[in-house]
Amino acid sequence: MTSREPPARARVIAAVAVAAVVSGAPSTAHAFGTGRDPLAATRAAASLAGLPTDRAVLSVLSGGAVHVVVSCLWGTVLVATLPAGRRGRWGLVAGALIWVLDLGIIARVTRRVAIMSLPQVPQLADHLAFAGTVGVLLDRWTADRH
Repeated sequence: MTSREPPARARVIAAVAVAAVVSGAPSTAHAFGTGRDPLAATRAAASLAGLPTDRAVLSVLSGGAVHVVVSCLWGTVLVATLPAGRRGRWGLVAGALIWVLDLGIIARVTRRVAIMSLPQVPQLADHLAFAGTVGVLLDRWTADRH
């Protein structure tokens, strides 16, 4: 595999899936540590699809589905743009930029109050965890193939 060749599809899917799962750990730990609702971010994600955030089960299910879609979209961008061999480090930079775009710009422009009201430092940590994990796993699994 050359440095310009994209990683195999199965490795990409696995890296994005793992990252999507672990990326919620920082904000969930923060929520438990501060007595906040650990599912608030999941419910807030439902607002991106215009779904209600005040109906517990529906908002958690739809928020989870939105999170999967958004993770797949950003994962695709990361796979296409992060430089091979340095994806983990650049993933952290990308995670910060994604956070700025997602929560700093898009959420404000579209007036997603549920998203804007989330504590921002844990959300930044979630974004760093997502993009950094995608990068590290892709580099590790690509290196293992050689």
